[in-house]
Amino acid sequence: MLEKLDKIISKYETTRDLALQPETFQNPEKAKVVNIELSSLEGTYNIALRYKKALETQESAQEMLDAETDPDMIEMAQEELDQAKQEIQKADQELTIALLPRDPNDDKNIYLEIRPAAGGEESALFWAELLKMYLAYSQKMGWKPEIVEEQLTDIGGIKFVMVKISGKNVYSLMKFESWVHRVQRIPDTESQGRVHTSTVTVAVMPEAEEVDIQIDPKDITMDTYAASSSGWQNANKNQTWVRLHHIPTGLIVNIGDSKSQMQNKEKAFAVLKSRLYQIELDKKTEEERGLRWTQIWTGDRSEKIRTYNFPQDRVTDHRIHESRSNLPNIMAWNIEDIMDKMVVENQTKLLEASVS
Repeated sequence: MLEKLDKIISKYETTRDLALQPETFQNPEKAKVVNIELSSLEGTYNIALRYKKALETQESAQEMLDAETDPDMIEMAQEELDQAKQEIQKADQELTIALLPRDPNDDKNIYLEIRPAAGGEESALFWAELLKMYLAYSQKMGWKPEIVEEQLTDIGGIKFVMVKISGKNVYSLMKFESWVHRVQRIPDTESQGRVHTSTVTVAVMPEAEEVDIQIDPKDITMDTYAASSSGWQNANKNQTWVRLHHIPTGLIVNIGDSKSQMQNKEKAFAVLKSRLYQIELDKKTEEERGLRWTQIWTGDRSEKIRTYNFPQDRVTDHRIHESRSNLPNIMAWNIEDIMDKMVVENQTKLLEASVS
């Protein structure tokens, strides 16, 4: 075990030394790659240090216990030995999880898409609230959310919203929010107090990089238009909006949140690459049954993952089979407990797969 721990420690320290080399920080692309790797190794490195220290403490305590005859010294050595064994057991469990196969996208930023599904305006109104929850959670985590595209209904709900969320380990947590969410509550327009059930869909896509997806320019058509123009007619002068059409897949991206057409074009291509990358990930997932986090549930995209029941003040996550009360508090931004439980569930499934 010491040899294994030494390898983990050595790999981190070698990477740390590389990050400090002038040829690394003078090359932005290389520095980015090295720092991402360093960040991914840090958690395992810290566990390995604790594990190694506990093993050394156990050895010295056992030697003292074997050599001492003084009752007080024997008692002290036994306490140290017991504590070291507990720390070894804890570190061993943590290291086993830390060394599980890691999703290569976990460190990436994401594009979060939210769309109302069944339920009409009530569905759209609920997503306006859910969007606030995600934005508040992002701020709490120290991430940077940016609304890239938003289409509103006449009464303040949402037809569609896309948010880019940047920060440390965003995808590793937010990927569990994908798929169908169900809400049950009494709409303000319901005069007889009946509970309505609506659904909304969430898609979480890792931000694609150049090495992930390359687009052939011949596969793209691009239109520009002004926000006030009718349809896709480019009649107005300030044509800052950009519409990309990827011919092979039929994907369409419309971006116009910036005043600069060039900036909107760059954002549109970034979104398109992420959507194409997600298609590739979906294909790969189908080929890796039992190993991917998506296998926590059946994989059917129509299946709900969470229910928000307002009359009963309850949120139920159907993957971890747990319910929580105080729904307003959760909707405010306190969803980290659910997120953490999903990470544990994912790790449990991966452990089961690794020993099966």
